[in-house]
Amino acid sequence: MLDRECENTLAKWLTKSSRKPLVIRGARQVGKSTLVRKFCREKNLDLFEVNLERNLRLVDLFRDFEIDALLDEIEIICGKCGARGEKSVVFLDEIQAIPEAIPALRYFHEDYPDLKVVSAGSLLEFILSEHSFSMPVGRVEYLFVNPMTFPEFLKASKEEFLLEHVNAYEPGRSFSKTAHDKLVALLKDYFLVGGMPEAVQFQVDGADWSEVSGVHSSIIETYLDDFAKYAKGKALHILHKVFNYVGTAPGRKIKYSNIDGDSPARDVKHAVDLLIKAKIIFPVYHSSASGIPLLAGVNDKVYKLFFLDVGLMNRLSKTTGISIERLKEIDFINKGDIAEQFIAQNFLASISVNEAPMLHYWLREGRSNNAEVDFVLQDNDAILPVEVKAGALGAMKSLHRFVYEKGVTHALRFDLSLPSSHKVNTRIATPSGGVEVEYDLLSLPLYMVGAAQ
Repeated sequence: MLDRECENTLAKWLTKSSRKPLVIRGARQVGKSTLVRKFCREKNLDLFEVNLERNLRLVDLFRDFEIDALLDEIEIICGKCGARGEKSVVFLDEIQAIPEAIPALRYFHEDYPDLKVVSAGSLLEFILSEHSFSMPVGRVEYLFVNPMTFPEFLKASKEEFLLEHVNAYEPGRSFSKTAHDKLVALLKDYFLVGGMPEAVQFQVDGADWSEVSGVHSSIIETYLDDFAKYAKGKALHILHKVFNYVGTAPGRKIKYSNIDGDSPARDVKHAVDLLIKAKIIFPVYHSSASGIPLLAGVNDKVYKLFFLDVGLMNRLSKTTGISIERLKEIDFINKGDIAEQFIAQNFLASISVNEAPMLHYWLREGRSNNAEVDFVLQDNDAILPVEVKAGALGAMKSLHRFVYEKGVTHALRFDLSLPSSHKVNTRIATPSGGVEVEYDLLSLPLYMVGAAQ
């Protein structure tokens, strides 16, 4: 289940002449450590892996930047020589366990510029918020790892032929109804299983749904246990509040009092910021979308939040105890927030793995003319509005309004219908009277999110 884009990024990093230590970022259990191990195995590299949670005695050497002594210790821990070798990779896993190891990364690079050093950890921002040092900016490189996307889920499920069918689709062509029905069924599996590698592996191995749900429960409990290591009392209570709120109500414009009306907004905001930095939740910011780049029109005080993974989200919504067959039948599977979470999660993973990703949406609030477009993308030098519908049909009044106000010519819609494309001709009301709106609309089934990017 090695993500191809992450593998390519690792391969490029490996061949750089000015290679810096690599910090793999991502929430716990998204597969960071597995990624490194598989990559080293496939590239025939000699891996020197040290779990810092199990080797806390190294803290003094990291604190004093004793790089030579650290490399000697790493060889002893791994039971072999050659950590400084040309084909060797030094992997510092669970780096958050020894915060002093984070600033020490720069000295690995300075003392041994040819050394291949990789680190991975969870909740790094929680650690850094309690220490006076920060990440060694400019002295390290980053790789962001997310849960498995739906295309990766199809690969893991041995459905490569269906994936090829999706990737081969071109707007204007017909699409097999048989393939469509199969893909919708697999999409519902993904809505429930999600993209956490362990849960996907259980699903692929034919485990009972209760076992997959048990994996979700274990991951959630691990996160909550982690919070308790770095926050106490009221701060911990607020972290739990944010975690549960976003995990059960993704895609809503954030108002801190809706998350915890009994706590000061600044405390709730601090908890939100920490969970965003820890990659457990992620924001989609309002942009005026008045031009390129979208970032120029961002209002970072107006945003909605999504959860790490749709499978974990459904577990937080108390779907345990219901058979997977029944879950696929009942109304919850068609709720718009699940469809929007799915698209947001897959969009996020499609952005460059080398940079902190950012998504945008458009919101206009007024007494009687509210409008919201679920996502706004930058398509080369054009702006592309994106609407997400949970079913096969849905009104698009906000999309019409956006097209009119921003003067765009193309739009994208995701729903559960077969793919289609057509020209939209409609009429909307304005203060000066009705006006005609015309644009090209590409409508894709939700499972084609990967092919649309």
